[in-house]
Amino acid sequence: MGKNETAVIAVCDAGPLIHLDDLDSLDLLADFRVWVPEAVWREVWHHRPTAFQRPTVPCEHRGVSGPIAPGLLVLGHALALDAGEMEALALMASVPKALFLTNDAAARLAAEQLGYRVHGTIGILLRAIRRGQRSAADVLPFYGRSPSAPRCISILLC
Repeated sequence: MGKNETAVIAVCDAGPLIHLDDLDSLDLLADFRVWVPEAVWREVWHHRPTAFQRPTVPCEHRGVSGPIAPGLLVLGHALALDAGEMEALALMASVPKALFLTNDAAARLAAEQLGYRVHGTIGILLRAIRRGQRSAADVLPFYGRSPSAPRCISILLC
């Protein structure tokens, strides 16, 4: 079995792919098998097509097989989840030990209610610091692009 076949699966919503590409940090997903549902693929392709052109992170375009579970439909409606978030959570049902990557608070809440592990862009960047892939000094400038991020990152790094 190759490295990619044994890697943890990360089912992605659009936000982390778009933001990590914007930060030239998609390489931080290289040790995952990155699964991207159809609706997310279309959203990322529309907003940030370069995210799919990085050779270090081969994203696997995945369709959702079968209907979305009724419980997820109710949760998605209650939390006003978009099509990409719904497809990503539906895909998670087929690989519940996967990691769900989203920056959306409602999608995170839904995933946590369903018992899934969830992280966002900040979590991936903090993981990179812990693993020595980036230094805190490398990562801190990224947070100048978000109004609340400098305070969040300084709390987490202290």
